Amino acid sequence: MKKSVLTRYRVMAYVTGVLLVLLTLGMIGKYLLDLNGAADFTRVVSIAHGWLYVLYLVFAFDLGSKAKWPVGKQVWVLLAGTVPTAAFFVERKISHELESRIAEDSPAPVKA
Repeated sequence: MKKSVLTRYRVMAYVTGVLLVLLTLGMIGKYLLDLNGAADFTRVVSIAHGWLYVLYLVFAFDLGSKAKWPVGKQVWVLLAGTVPTAAFFVERKISHELESRIAEDSPAPVKA
């Protein structure tokens, strides 16, 4: 497995996580605090999160299929983008697990 597959997943996990936290804050502002402009903010962030979550799903599925994860783990990673802050914790755990595997798979540098 290439390191770029993990990097794509990591970037999208962070982007999805940040947008979901912003969406949660926007919803609190809109419904609990009745802030002006919160409705427009929430609409823009929800659309961005929705489209980028689809991209997150594609990259996470690609990573899981190349890492040969069982279905339960794959579903757990895919759903991490729907729970505020979960994407950060899941990304960290997955990155630690796979970075060691990627290091083992990469060939040793040739000395001249």
